[in-house]
Amino acid sequence: MVVAETDRLYLRRFIADDAKAVFLLNSMPKILSHLPGSPIKSIEEARRVIIDVALPMYAEFDYGRWAVVHKQDDRVIGYCGPKYLAEYNEVELAFRYLPEYWGQGFATEAAVAAIEECEEYHLTGMIALVLLGNKEYEKVLNKIKMFEIKRDNYLGYKVKIFHRFFNH
Repeated sequence: MVVAETDRLYLRRFIADDAKAVFLLNSMPKILSHLPGSPIKSIEEARRVIIDVALPMYAEFDYGRWAVVHKQDDRVIGYCGPKYLAEYNEVELAFRYLPEYWGQGFATEAAVAAIEECEEYHLTGMIALVLLGNKEYEKVLNKIKMFEIKRDNYLGYKVKIFHRFFNH
């Protein structure tokens, strides 16, 4: 199910067959060094994350982290989308991409599309959590008009919290 589309990408719900992509996005040290959380250790564990986390989130909220598919090669190159964080009682926008797709504008392109879609859910705004020192992530957030509002600890990591209000 395609959720949003841009010139080069489309965002869709994850399906169990995306387990290999989810594994890559959650196991590569180059990616994880910029993000909080533990690595996924197998494709089967990645499949369980899709089935036990992503699919129930879609069922409960009608949104969640969306697979970002590069139209040119029909490959899942990352994810971008909202997730409700009970700890903050806010919806978080997050994204991550395979390293070979970094620096090409895909993060900004997908984030703009995700925000436009999220505005349809009548949210008042969104937050983003960024590890201290992750300047590239911050650049994307600034491009999509999200700005730092405070700092906190999340999952044992020091983070900056960015926010964007929606105009309804």
